[in-house]
Amino acid sequence: MDKPPIHPYIPIMVGVITLAFSAIFVKLVSADSGVTAFYRMLFSVLVMAPAFLLKYRHEVKLISKRDWLFSVIAGVFLAFHFILWFESLNYTSVASSTVLVTLQPIFAFAGTYLFFKEKLTLKTILSGLIAIGGSVLISWGDFRLGGEAFFGDMLALAACALITGYLLFGQDVRKRISLITYTFIVYSVSTIAIFFYVIAAGERFGPYPAMDWFWFAMLAILPNLFGHTLFNWSLRYVSTNVISIAILFEPVGAAVLAYYIFNETLIPTQIVGGLIVLAGITLFVLDGRKIRKLFLGKRG
Repeated sequence: MDKPPIHPYIPIMVGVITLAFSAIFVKLVSADSGVTAFYRMLFSVLVMAPAFLLKYRHEVKLISKRDWLFSVIAGVFLAFHFILWFESLNYTSVASSTVLVTLQPIFAFAGTYLFFKEKLTLKTILSGLIAIGGSVLISWGDFRLGGEAFFGDMLALAACALITGYLLFGQDVRKRISLITYTFIVYSVSTIAIFFYVIAAGERFGPYPAMDWFWFAMLAILPNLFGHTLFNWSLRYVSTNVISIAILFEPVGAAVLAYYIFNETLIPTQIVGGLIVLAGITLFVLDGRKIRKLFLGKRG
């Protein structure tokens, strides 16, 4: 991999922060889940279209059949990730849904090992387990074991598996395709897939209140263009594992935003869980050799 112009952790953390707004915006929209996902992707494509058509459209001819296939699969995975996750918010709480949809290291560790033969260090596994434990603790009192909430939880977990698959395919393709071209193709495929889902589900494309259109635009700009697009950029330089662990910060950000926007109270387990997530992410970011020197000291 070529050397990045900036450290990949910087855009990853910017992406994670913007991603924390996603569940908040979805809860503020009155439209159906599929429609919300459709306009999120459509607006993202429209924003990217001028740059792609003016500077990058020639790259389409250079894409191999394999990369086309992987890009299309990634786009479909992303589409149904949004559909299932947005739908889960109709059945379970923001806390439960956000935690479950961000448990990506469980799938990412297995995927990167099976498909890319990446070795998992003890530090990676330990930091992932710590962050996952903190995520679960954030919504421990909010999990339910039956009824509609359980159905919503399962939708969120399925959405988690799909977003991990999307990142895994992107990790492979981004080695050969530029960010704008890859992202434009994936977002376009995702938009088309959601379009047919909306028709099949009998959801209506409009009309909607003016504020819904505003939140559609915010979903496209923040979580998509400053979230998923930055993740796609980072996939050229880092493993899916890195992004999956960083995304575990999302429930922390969502809980803080919900506190200020929806006046949701932060219970002690959420605060402690958030601190544990931050500890896990910090452990992952720290250099393993520096950690060993810190606790073991230099050996003469």
